[in-house]
Amino acid sequence: MSDVLVEKRGTTAWVTLHRPQALNALSLAVNMRLSELESELEHDEEVRAIVITGSGEKCFCAGADLKERKGIPATESASFINAIGSAINDLGAMRKPTIAMMNGSAYGGGLELAMACDFRIAVEGSELGLTEVRLGIMPGAGGTQRLPRLVGEARAKELIMLGRRIPVARALEIGLVHQVVPRAQLRAAVEGLLAELAGCAPLSVIHAKSAIERGYGLPLERALEIERECYDVTLFSHDRDEGLAAFAEGRPPRYEGR
Repeated sequence: MSDVLVEKRGTTAWVTLHRPQALNALSLAVNMRLSELESELEHDEEVRAIVITGSGEKCFCAGADLKERKGIPATESASFINAIGSAINDLGAMRKPTIAMMNGSAYGGGLELAMACDFRIAVEGSELGLTEVRLGIMPGAGGTQRLPRLVGEARAKELIMLGRRIPVARALEIGLVHQVVPRAQLRAAVEGLLAELAGCAPLSVIHAKSAIERGYGLPLERALEIERECYDVTLFSHDRDEGLAAFAEGRPPRYEGR
């Protein structure tokens, strides 16, 4: 059986890291498969949202597969580092909304994978951490850049430079995750978010995401120009006409993503 499972239900693709015996660690094969899937799903017109989760109840993802890397000289590790970086960065670059359904704890590259998603819903009792400095390395798949953008520079330095693990309740307080729920309610919480997304025009969601990400950190004048560029795409779209018509007729809109 594959280490990465994918199931398409409706307009959602559910991607599962399926290595429970290895705490869903990101092996070279897993990272390469994730990159392939991300490209496939990005261009699949039937898919409007992607959920990433892990097998089992203990760990969403323990990070890079350190057992696989053991004994490999640093000079020969480029393929492993490039693979995990590509998988996570490709996920972060997807136009469609992405959700991390965090069924357990997430460390190192596992947390970097979750941070590359747009939304993070986590199960109670888990913990999160970028603990690489305690292993003689540092986050190298986006952690030093994405974490400060989510929680601020000061908290990011505290978590990364000290290699701290924090309970998910604390992660919610600082904005690292969006929601924390009991295990029995995890899937329902994700499906509720998907239902909200389904009520929004897909093209609008894509371009709103693009405006946020492209404009973040830029001077306001340039960021507003980017917003207008994205807005104009939606202004002349079929979905915009459908949204107005549905509002006038008092019915749910039937968006087509164009």
